[in-house]
Amino acid sequence: MKIIISPAKSLDFESKVPTGLYTQPRFLEESNKLNKKLKTLSKNKLSDLMSISSDLSALNYERNQNWKTPFNQENAKQAIYAFTGEVFRGIDVNSLKEDKLPLLQQRLRIISGLYGLLKPLDLIQPYRLEMGTKLKVGRTENLYKFWDNKIVNSLNDELSENELVINLASSEYFKVIPKKLLKVPMITPVFKDFKNGEYKTIMTFAKKARGLMVRYIIDNNLKTIEDLKGFNVDNYRFSEEMSSGNDLFFTR
Repeated sequence: MKIIISPAKSLDFESKVPTGLYTQPRFLEESNKLNKKLKTLSKNKLSDLMSISSDLSALNYERNQNWKTPFNQENAKQAIYAFTGEVFRGIDVNSLKEDKLPLLQQRLRIISGLYGLLKPLDLIQPYRLEMGTKLKVGRTENLYKFWDNKIVNSLNDELSENELVINLASSEYFKVIPKKLLKVPMITPVFKDFKNGEYKTIMTFAKKARGLMVRYIIDNNLKTIEDLKGFNVDNYRFSEEMSSGNDLFFTR
């Protein structure tokens, strides 16, 4: 079972990491190409491209200029400890037992606009580049075209014949993995809360639930769809009635 999630815009490069284990991103050559393009963009162009404030564009201009390889523990940090945000708060990696780290490394993949596909312990440097950004690089007009089938092919290389892919990424990110090209089924959990007389997706809650499900899968070493249906964290329960095909609904 492989789990895919989105990255977070918010980052923590100050806190200490409780492990000395790390790996290198698979697509650093591609990341270098993207960074070379980003380095050419002024603060104003970054602000326009990413629809961000002048303060954020100044911060990310500096990040782009300072970004360099090779990565080491002095100038980079393991992705799972660097990203923050609701999904990563749900995973709560700092409370994960150390003997579970290898399983997390084996199972979890983080889609990234700059890094392509990350393992949890892959080193990264600070950046901001959402997958939906219309960044032109060479002949490619956006990041979906830039990454083309590299990410799905990389995922396929890792998957065994009977493995499942659990899609806990946002639509912006999982769009870079065409279902028809995946060699195994993609299962998409959907989280809804009962509000004002109906079940709705409340994004803050849904993001946290995605992280909680990652943690549940790792803590319990889940392997099947039936295992997944047993998710019962933070009052969410599987809904047979609302679920359809490979979309599994969890409600509270």
